[in-house]
Parts: sequence; C-alpha cells; structure tokens
Amino acid sequence: MVSTAATIGAAAPLQRPRAVVKRVQARPQLEGDGAVVRRSIGRWAELRSLDPFLLLDDFTVSAPAGFPDHPHRGFETVTYMLEGAITHQDFAGNKGTIRAGDIQWMTAGRGIVHSEMPAGAGVSRGLQLWVNLSSKDKMTKPRYQELQGKDIPQVEKKGVLVRIIAGKALGVCLPVFTQTPTMYLDFTLMAGATLHQPVPTGWNVFVFVVDGEGVFGDRSHTATAHDMLVLGPSDGVSMSCSGPSVAAGDQLRFVLVTGEPLSEPVVKRGLFVMNTWEEIEEAMKEYRLCRNGFEMARLWRTAR
Repeated sequence: MVSTAATIGAAAPLQRPRAVVKRVQARPQLEGDGAVVRRSIGRWAELRSLDPFLLLDDFTVSAPAGFPDHPHRGFETVTYMLEGAITHQDFAGNKGTIRAGDIQWMTAGRGIVHSEMPAGAGVSRGLQLWVNLSSKDKMTKPRYQELQGKDIPQVEKKGVLVRIIAGKALGVCLPVFTQTPTMYLDFTLMAGATLHQPVPTGWNVFVFVVDGEGVFGDRSHTATAHDMLVLGPSDGVSMSCSGPSVAAGDQLRFVLVTGEPLSEPVVKRGLFVMNTWEEIEEAMKEYRLCRNGFEMARLWRTAR
C-alpha cells in the first residue's frame, strides 16, 4: 500500500465528493457472432440503464468472431479501442478501421445497418457505450465522428494522465459534438496520485475500471478491473490510485463518463431504442420493409 503523493484536478479537495451508490461487476457473456463482452450497464437484473446511458460493454473479439450486419435506431454508439483494431462498414458505403486509442462516435438516428469486425490477427478489445437520444433527435440523420488516438488531447500532471474524449479535464477540452450532452474521460493514475474531478451538477456519473486498483467516492470505496461504479449527486468525483494491493509503480486506469439525463420514457427491444412500444413496433416494421431510413438495407451486405 502506498500513500497519496499528488493531488490534481479541482483546485482543492471537493467539499462534497460524490458517493458510490452502486457497484456492478461486469461478467463475461457471448454477443454477436462469438464475441465476448463484459456488460455493466444494460444488465436487466442489476442496472438496466443510467439515464442517458443504455449500455456499456467491455468487448473482446478475435477473428472470425465479431459483430456482423445489424441495425440500430434511436441512440448513439461510442466505440473506444483499447487494443487491436475493428473495421466498421455500413449500408451507406462508409468504411473505416479504428485502432487502439481511436474512437468512433456514431449517431444512429433514424436508422443505420452496419458491421463491426476485428481487423487482422490477435485480440481486439474496446469499450462500447450506448447513449440515448431525446425524442426530438431519435429520427435525426445518421452521422459519424472518428478521431485517431494522435488527435485526442492528452494531459499529464503530477502522476495523472488524462485523454479527453469528450468534455473537459485539467483545463483542456475536446470539441466533439455530442447530440446528448456527455463528458468522457480516460484517466491513468500512478500509485499514490489523487484526482478531484468536477462534473456538471445534475448529471449522472459512472466510473469503469479498465485495469488496476483504486479508491473512489467519499467513503473510500475500493474497485478493481471490470468494476463499474455509479456515483450519487454532489459536486464532483474524488479518486486515488491506492488500496490494500497497490504498490509503488502500479497504475490505475479507468474511464469517467457523465451525461445529462433526458428524463424521458425508454423502451428498448434488441437494437432499437424509442419512447413507446408503438414506435418500437414501427421501427421493426420499417427495418423489415426497408423504408424510412432503412431503404439501403435491402441489398446491402458487408464486403468480405
């Protein structure tokens, strides 16, 4: 165990840091065609959603497994690669490969059909987050934002490294447009480092531990790899790379994600997320009949 050596983020420790109100251990399950995901948000028995977040998967996949052709409507997907590479193709002719450190922010809107398959040999690992869209945005035109790792701002101070995927940290911001207001930060803390990160009042917050061990919240809640922590309301989040198993030279890596709640009804069936069952039934019908956003799905298949 090591003592705290550095404190950064807010100018001073938060007066009322957010408390950990729920912990979910992401356990492996099969999804797609032979892919393995560790799901935390989106597990019906433990955490169905965390407004505006619908799902969080820590996925691991090796060829020939993957996520073949499938549709989406009514939300955004955020894919952040940790290892390896994934090739994306869709029915509008878009194609690209995101590699370790890259991110793709896809707004499915009124409809998209696409595939996500590993590129090359070896293991590919990443995080995929589903962010809900408000009722007024669910039928918006699909769009993509892709950033290579070299273009994502990175700041390092006093034992804390942060990659700013969306939002602001340590005085640096990334102007990615998020249809639903969202902040997404990737932190690495050296042993003994402490961070106090302000977050917008009223927004929901979670932390997912990618690797290592650390202490989170106002009551020193210890978490390790694959733990997802929901933080309650207050000023911000306090975190440190400390704990009973932390030694000099160890690191803690986690993502901190916060979003503005939509406070709207959520009806989800498979890969469609709308506000009513009638809208879900209509989405399924339109996908089946290849209309109202799904016209190009009639003849399209992923190029092999």
